[in-house]
Amino acid sequence: MRETLSLKGLLEKISAYNPEADLEILKRAYHFSREAHCSQKRSEGSPYIKHPLEVAYILADMKMDVPSISAGLLHDTVEDTIVTIEDTKAIFGEEIAFIVNSLTKLSKVEFRTKKEAQAENFRRMLLAMSEDVRVILIKFADRLHNMRTLQHLPEAKQQRIAAETLEIYAPIANRLGMGWLRTELEDLSFKYLMPDLYEELVRKVAKRKEEQEGYIREVTQLVKRKLKEEGLPGKVSGRVKHYYGIYQKMLKQRITFEEIHDVLGLRITTDTKSNCYAILGLIHSLWTPIPGKFKDYIGVPKSNMYQSLHTTVIGPKGERVEFQIRTEEMHRIAEEGIASHWKYKERGVIDEKSSKYISWLRDIVQVQKDMPDALDFLEAVKGEVVPEVVYVFTPKGEIKEMPIGSTPVDFAYGIHTQVGHKCVGAKINGKIVPLKYKLKNGDTIEIITSPSHGPSRDWLKFVVTQRAKNRIKQWIKTEERAQSVELGIKLLETELRRHNMSNALMKSDDILTVAKALGINSLEELFVAVGFGKLSPHQVVNRLMPEKPAEEAEVVKVRKREKEQKGISIKGIDNILYHTGKCCYPIPGDNLVGFVTIGKGVTIHRRDCPNLGRLAGEDARLVDVEWQSYGDATANTKLFVETIDKPGVLANLSALISSLNININHLEAISTQDKRGHITFIMEVKDISQLKTLIQKINQMEGVLRVKR
Repeated sequence: MRETLSLKGLLEKISAYNPEADLEILKRAYHFSREAHCSQKRSEGSPYIKHPLEVAYILADMKMDVPSISAGLLHDTVEDTIVTIEDTKAIFGEEIAFIVNSLTKLSKVEFRTKKEAQAENFRRMLLAMSEDVRVILIKFADRLHNMRTLQHLPEAKQQRIAAETLEIYAPIANRLGMGWLRTELEDLSFKYLMPDLYEELVRKVAKRKEEQEGYIREVTQLVKRKLKEEGLPGKVSGRVKHYYGIYQKMLKQRITFEEIHDVLGLRITTDTKSNCYAILGLIHSLWTPIPGKFKDYIGVPKSNMYQSLHTTVIGPKGERVEFQIRTEEMHRIAEEGIASHWKYKERGVIDEKSSKYISWLRDIVQVQKDMPDALDFLEAVKGEVVPEVVYVFTPKGEIKEMPIGSTPVDFAYGIHTQVGHKCVGAKINGKIVPLKYKLKNGDTIEIITSPSHGPSRDWLKFVVTQRAKNRIKQWIKTEERAQSVELGIKLLETELRRHNMSNALMKSDDILTVAKALGINSLEELFVAVGFGKLSPHQVVNRLMPEKPAEEAEVVKVRKREKEQKGISIKGIDNILYHTGKCCYPIPGDNLVGFVTIGKGVTIHRRDCPNLGRLAGEDARLVDVEWQSYGDATANTKLFVETIDKPGVLANLSALISSLNININHLEAISTQDKRGHITFIMEVKDISQLKTLIQKINQMEGVLRVKR
């Protein structure tokens, strides 16, 4: 907590690094915010203005510009007071109003769940960040002060805010290269999420620091002396790993605190890149480096622009010592990230170097129109801010950074969407590997493509990047939609022929009127609904048929009932109500049996129906049933078809069924994990003979594995 917190102190802090700052607008923002929040208090009882002033101080520590700090002072006014965004724009201008509006939660919009509301607010903020990064930097300052004062909130709220900070804000801070912010957010979250473990680590780190202080001082003096002897400029300082970083190492390597040897380390900063390598050589000449513990992030920088040399050596007395070697500029970038070389122009436009920090976000924003769900968007962001990565090479030697667990398919989509779509194989270091192969550091990847190939649904089981997942889902959705349109048209045309109606109706205003009556706004959507089985073709065509006079309609109903009953013969019983079993879907020509149910008449099943015994019971009165097909009478039956899951199979099946003048009332299609298609049809057939013919023809189709009733 700061000892003195005042407007005067804030203005002095800003003037120290920005002598040309417009202090008048800052004063106005402070007084406006204090007045707006005058009746409000923080959870601990202090005046509310203390929070926006703390946020402004944090932004000043980050050496932010006047519009950012002004927006920091005003960030809660629109959300928590009677002030409107129009008021803010009129008094402080469009630039500051844009930032404040981007930070204001959507409190007037109703959401189904709190989680959905948080996701939508977060998406809104990140979309604004893609236009102006200052939005997220102010949000970071706001979140940091809230985390520093989290002890004043109820425990449940502490847990929720800490979890959100650890899961979302800290990784984004890391992705933007803001090392100091990431570590403080992680440690504060850790403190509230696992307080006992946190306190234990604090005690153990303090004890080890005390025990090793003399040792670290001794090594520091030795390194300084050697640097001077070699004429190498460099500042040497001790460093302690942050608590959450230690906990993560314990978790990942399944070791205890006592087994971690590099809790304490040394950092050497120098003037040039070449001197970094010279100092590395000096360290390795003094002590033996531990194999596998050297990392060159200068030659291969991280995606957040982090650059440094890391090495661990067996130091004096056999103790392990970790060194970080970097230039002063590298150190500044490692700590401040995107805020280290922010170029303020109109509405937060940043220079080319800084724009690399948010290229990942802009990529997500480009495809976010395909992710209307805010929770999906939030998952996409989480997938892009994973801290652990592998470094791989293109055949031309370009370095690509991929999340750990990435596959050649992820890599292919990282190059270009069409490379991903057409990917049929991959070579790693010259050898063919499966597409689900997990990429390793140093792999050289060559993607093999085919112009006639398309993505597989199976890829979704092993790809890890959000870009790959979104592109595959989008392709599948487009492909399935095209197939559904084609199938819907065929089903409707078949139904029209059954009623001796013209196919010209498919392009008429009448069918569009029917679509709108069914709550569908276009013909394409109607065809999709029929193709997917959401609507039956009978429902649509029935509405296209002309209205009949009441008397004629009643005659039709009577004849329909007669037609349905015609051909059913139940021995020893006349004029009794009957219905067919929905478990086995009996049809004319099947070996049938019925059982009498009081109040329901006779239920007819196939004799081989597996449910017959259970449904009828031991005391059921069974009756013999004969069913002959007359005229154009039909009965519903169910057919299951297993296929290879590939485009066109469903459309071909439906076309075959339609060619036999069989009407499909309903269909369901799903894909299995082993790339099979399971399709269930409910259709109208005349008798067992017609069904057998259909089954025979389906069995002969390419891509069909089996057919059964």
